[in-house]
Amino acid sequence: MRNIPPAIKNIIIINIIMFIATLINQEFMFEHFALFPIGTYFFRPWQLVTHIFMHGGFWHIFFNMYTLFFFGVVLERVWGSKKFLLYYFVTGLGAAACHLGVMYLQGVDYNLPTVGASGAVYGVLLGYGMLFPNNRITMLFPFPVTLKAKWFVLIFGGIELVTGIFDTSSGIAHFAHLGGMLFGILLILYWKKRNKLYEWVE
Repeated sequence: MRNIPPAIKNIIIINIIMFIATLINQEFMFEHFALFPIGTYFFRPWQLVTHIFMHGGFWHIFFNMYTLFFFGVVLERVWGSKKFLLYYFVTGLGAAACHLGVMYLQGVDYNLPTVGASGAVYGVLLGYGMLFPNNRITMLFPFPVTLKAKWFVLIFGGIELVTGIFDTSSGIAHFAHLGGMLFGILLILYWKKRNKLYEWVE
């Protein structure tokens, strides 16, 4: 853990604490910290942030934290902790906004909570792909394959788009994942335009 940069380390620790608390009292944690649709009885403004640190099961948190560590450590070392945290929360909040917006436009009448860091994690994946497009990544599931990061990101983005359109019953927030990637693109392009992509945020 001493070799993990501070932002990634603290994000992982908070996620683990929230996950343990959810195992102890799931009803309380979901009611107060999961993201409910705006305008519903259980919605609270802080849920826009707290839901990013909650997960629905062991494999949910495991794969999110593994992906965050794998790609996020590199970004934090390039950007510094403050800039990485800004990026992480912009993509996480953007993911939530896209998810809620799509549900509203689809006219879905639902009062189910949303949890997970997946939107922000997809943003981190997108950021890695944009900064290091030609780095090779080996994916072990569903079968071993090595791809350049840019193709890896495009494939995952395409999968989320297709499943988001056609998968309406699994409960997976596909458009939150796409929202995280979208806001990641916008923020990186903004930094590039201002020649601040590789500058440290003090």
